[in-house]
Amino acid sequence: MSHKRPGSGGPEEGTPEYQWLYGDGGQGREGPEATRIVPTSPAGAAHPARSTDPAARGRWDEPASEPWSDDPAPLPQRSQRRPKSPRRSRRRGFKVVRLLLLLWLVFLLAVPVIAWSKINKVEAFDGGRPVWQPGTTYLLVGSDSRADLTRKERRELGTGNATSKLTDTIMLMHVGSGPTVLMSIPRDSLVDIPGHGRSKINSAYGRGGPSLVVDTVEKNTGLKVDHYVEIGLGGMVKLVDAVGGIEICPKKAMKDKDANLDIEAGCQEADGKTALGYARSRKTYKQLGDVDRARAQREVVAAVGSEAISPWTVINPWRYWSLATAAAESFTISEGSGPLAIGRFALAMTPIGGKDSLNCGVPIRDLQVNWDEERSKKLFAHLRANDTASIPKSLCTQSGLEE
Repeated sequence: MSHKRPGSGGPEEGTPEYQWLYGDGGQGREGPEATRIVPTSPAGAAHPARSTDPAARGRWDEPASEPWSDDPAPLPQRSQRRPKSPRRSRRRGFKVVRLLLLLWLVFLLAVPVIAWSKINKVEAFDGGRPVWQPGTTYLLVGSDSRADLTRKERRELGTGNATSKLTDTIMLMHVGSGPTVLMSIPRDSLVDIPGHGRSKINSAYGRGGPSLVVDTVEKNTGLKVDHYVEIGLGGMVKLVDAVGGIEICPKKAMKDKDANLDIEAGCQEADGKTALGYARSRKTYKQLGDVDRARAQREVVAAVGSEAISPWTVINPWRYWSLATAAAESFTISEGSGPLAIGRFALAMTPIGGKDSLNCGVPIRDLQVNWDEERSKKLFAHLRANDTASIPKSLCTQSGLEE
């Protein structure tokens, strides 16, 4: 009768397989089939040397199956990299933002420095000038010179030949403790030009350049000009295009072949070419002539200033760069005028009708254009005293005529 080892499910007792696995059942028999018990080595002990007996070596060199263990299978080793925490991600994001802000600040500071190095300067002041006065007065001159324009540009803009040396635009800007005053002096104003007698004020530029224009303005107004700023026709076009165009509001349709101007009535966007024609046109201002023309020029100047100081100028890097370089290439300033003074001039170019500005023409008594001696002296006295807050409306009108 054969038996299986209880609970084993293995070979039957008495068979060679049984004896090989279990030996003689504890009866002391030994042989090749006897079960051998190999003592385990204590932890850390050296592995016993292999037998040199060929018979034994044949048995022990066979690969052994893994011993049974009650220990669970080892868990896979976890990655040594720590997961990113939200705090670490935020810190990294803040570093990137700080770096970008630093680069942007460097850009904002570097562009004006580069532009300033390219600006033209001219000696505009001679001796015998008025004494110090409170506030700051700028003389803005729009030169009629076409020297910076090519033949094609002169044809497109309708500016004529390149030999003219007149001043299309003359304005005084006073910046002080009260409202800023932007005052036009019509180009046909009849005044005394030092050394040349009585003549139209726009001829002073051709006779003696910037210094004679400054001298003429100071002698006829009693105001001390602190800074001289000149811009050519091509420069005006560049500035308007650099700010992406401006809004103009003609009261009626305007068509002037000589100025290459053809626009409808009402507020509309204008590029540099259209804005220049709007400010230069002489034939379309039939009612008040040069007086209305001066008003349009103030409108263009104020619109450029409004666009230049808008937040979009700083946010848009291309516009910021274009405006800075266009201003540097377009303006000529007096020797001694520093970046802060010119920066203040740019900030003062506020929109017409703004609460911090007064825009008017020099007081005149007729359209020839003779100054109103009494009213003009009163207005100039307010400016010399830096008392712009108390200037009455009767002295500061859009046309310069008493209303």
